[in-house]
Amino acid sequence: MTGTLTLDDLHQRGYDTVIVAAPDMHGRLIGKRLTPRKLEEFQHHGIGVSSCTFSWDLPQDIGLQVPYTGWHSGWRDFLLMPDLSTMVPAAWLERTAIVMSDIVEEHDHSPVEVTPRRILQRQVRALADEGLEAAVATELEFHLYRDGYDDLRARGYRDRHPTTIIHADYTVQQVDAWEPFFRRLRNALDASGLDVEMSQGEWGLGQWEINLAYGDPVGMCDRHSIFKLAVKDVAAQAGMSATFMPKPTAGQVGSSCHVHLSLKGHRGETDEQRYPFWSARAPHHMSPRMLHAIGGILEHGADFMAFYAPTINSYRRTNSSEFAGRGASWGFDNRTVSCRVLGNSPTSIRAEWRVPGADVNPYLVVAGLLASIRDGMAREVSPGAPVEGDAYTQDVSMRFPTHLGLAADALAASQFAVRELGPDVVEQYSLAAQWEWSTFQEAVTDWELDRYYENI
Repeated sequence: MTGTLTLDDLHQRGYDTVIVAAPDMHGRLIGKRLTPRKLEEFQHHGIGVSSCTFSWDLPQDIGLQVPYTGWHSGWRDFLLMPDLSTMVPAAWLERTAIVMSDIVEEHDHSPVEVTPRRILQRQVRALADEGLEAAVATELEFHLYRDGYDDLRARGYRDRHPTTIIHADYTVQQVDAWEPFFRRLRNALDASGLDVEMSQGEWGLGQWEINLAYGDPVGMCDRHSIFKLAVKDVAAQAGMSATFMPKPTAGQVGSSCHVHLSLKGHRGETDEQRYPFWSARAPHHMSPRMLHAIGGILEHGADFMAFYAPTINSYRRTNSSEFAGRGASWGFDNRTVSCRVLGNSPTSIRAEWRVPGADVNPYLVVAGLLASIRDGMAREVSPGAPVEGDAYTQDVSMRFPTHLGLAADALAASQFAVRELGPDVVEQYSLAAQWEWSTFQEAVTDWELDRYYENI
């Protein structure tokens, strides 16, 4: 992150609050607030947080049962260990900084292996052991409504009023009315060290996109998580609300989280050695290693679908024709495939994974991709022929799970995921996905009432 702060900066610049945060299973930030003086005191000892944060679902229901923690463990504490290299201003809040943390066990400070930041760190290290490093960017869309969170909650999130009421993708005039809000948001994000590139109106009603710059995997995911917090906070301060649901409204376009990924070699003098995805001579300049990396991503797409599409709502988008791909498909600069190849130089050539929606936990998505590309390159997996034209009208070699129950089962059964991520990680997240699916199966929805109440 750019513009990082030191402990001395906190005192010299008048900060009085520091948010010590870490991503939970869903990518949502958990943590506590401290004064700068207390951060200095606790930075090496850690800040205690209940492990219940890794045994409940999004609305904090404790019905989910996982081996790591729960009633059987007495809901013990773990510790947030601040990573001071990540401390930046939370510029949308008054005199407040935010610092990301690793999560460790209280008794011996060993890493908690089922936490998202740790899962990704292990994959980054495995890639480094092969002399490689990744650069990633998560491209987030979201919907912004004129209604505040409290008002919407009181009426069941119905009758929302979108900020744009006609399609405004890439247009300038239609989004100018909202520029005072987005100027404040962009400036706050930039002042927080999140390295904002650009913003635009999107095609959906009330839909927007703000891009963050490429970066190292863990740092990018940290920025992604802080970005979502900032967007929601700034919206709430303006009496509005933002949602990162992939499909907040039936019949309208959903919000994606396309993930761009490239590789760089630690050794070598030529472009091909420094940038393993690049070839000066191959068609479209795509190297064999990149071809095999894509093969790995597609082959393991089903294994990690619970990461790429982690909620019930995710599949409203992935099962549509809204540019989320259609199973194991890839192509050159083609928005209808799951994995799109882009770039025309050694530093720009990259894979864009189009399956994830805006609800993803970025650490898990990137960890799944890194594990997949390493395996694809090691085994020289072929992704098949690239798709030309509309992928939605063509057959694909493999479809991905079409609902969260199937995705949970695929993750639980994946020997590859167990080998790469560890059995504890696979068990933790497959059980969480199965819990979400079973909870949904017990729900009576508005759709059912509208369809069946009088008619049967």
